[in-house]
Amino acid sequence: MAKNSSSSTTVPDTVWLGRGRHLGPEPEQDVRRNLIALKAAGVLDGFLDLGPAEAARSTVMHPRDESADLGPSARRLFEARWRVADDVTVRAQLTTYDPEARRKESEGIAWVLAAEAERPWDAHWPSPATMFWPDSDLVAWDQDTVPGVRLRTTNHLPKDDDELRHRLRDCARQSWFIHVVVHEAMTPDVMGQQPVSAFLPPSLRHRVVEHRGTPEQAQIADYAMKRELNVRMPRGGAVVLPTAPQGAGYDAERFTVRNVFLDGSEPTELLDRIKEFAALPRPLPAEAEQALTRLRRGWHLLTADEELVHARGMVARYAEALDAMTNSRDLYREAAEAALAALAEATGGDGVPRLPAQAPVKTDGSPLSALTKAFGRFRDPQK
Repeated sequence: MAKNSSSSTTVPDTVWLGRGRHLGPEPEQDVRRNLIALKAAGVLDGFLDLGPAEAARSTVMHPRDESADLGPSARRLFEARWRVADDVTVRAQLTTYDPEARRKESEGIAWVLAAEAERPWDAHWPSPATMFWPDSDLVAWDQDTVPGVRLRTTNHLPKDDDELRHRLRDCARQSWFIHVVVHEAMTPDVMGQQPVSAFLPPSLRHRVVEHRGTPEQAQIADYAMKRELNVRMPRGGAVVLPTAPQGAGYDAERFTVRNVFLDGSEPTELLDRIKEFAALPRPLPAEAEQALTRLRRGWHLLTADEELVHARGMVARYAEALDAMTNSRDLYREAAEAALAALAEATGGDGVPRLPAQAPVKTDGSPLSALTKAFGRFRDPQK
């Protein structure tokens, strides 16, 4: 789950994507409790809880390809449907995965979330993450795939230079989230220690990871970011980090904020830069493309009207399959009849093969031939 190879496709503007890790003992139980509570409160129109085998069986008749498969490490598939802005339907799937290897079991259960709306996504809509995961600090569902990095809080940069550079590199290459580094000009008070991402709209809040550099880390952080990502860390300011490879439309100067006051006030300029970065075209990672394909082609939570359309589609596909089978049967019968006719012609109708007539062997009975053979006997005493 750590690799993040990208395709040439960009993320559609109707889609919300997230990927992280849950460090708690019962991740699926946390999801079930949250879904049940939101359904009872009328927030969700419905939800489903499926294992990988159930999901595969229920989509046998759907037009699917290999990219829609859950994969061998999948644990559970959850679906939820809700409405925003009164009439806009959102469909979302959350899949949980086992750790890649035994040595990574301490890193928790990986999850991938893909949501799509019927129109371009609005950052003020509810976060799809909180439709599945409880929005509580007591449930550690919000770990990034990069170790030691978490949403909904501030993440202090490592003290070690090499470790700092590795973290920046991994965040740029592996993470699906937007990463922002804020430098503390001086040690902030309690209000300033709160993450600035808390001021963001709900759907954007859970797409942003905030890193903090202490006052004494100004030079080391600036050097590491210049070396790894070709951006600078302003003292007492902030910068929105690029992805690797760098996406189209990113300008380091544009996404650098010179002053951020960590006093509990709203950092308007920084928030505007984050929103602007979030609106840029983003390459669609390969795993995200698979999750989006699975959402679109392997959807199970159907309404009554959708069930009717789906049933009609199945009837049409059955009719096409039956027609293809009938055509194949007719072609097979025609081929069999032609083969029997050819066999009858070759055997004369009695089943015994007829050998082709051989031309009679011509004998040369001329007097010259007889004399030649006689003289040959005299030349060869043995004859």
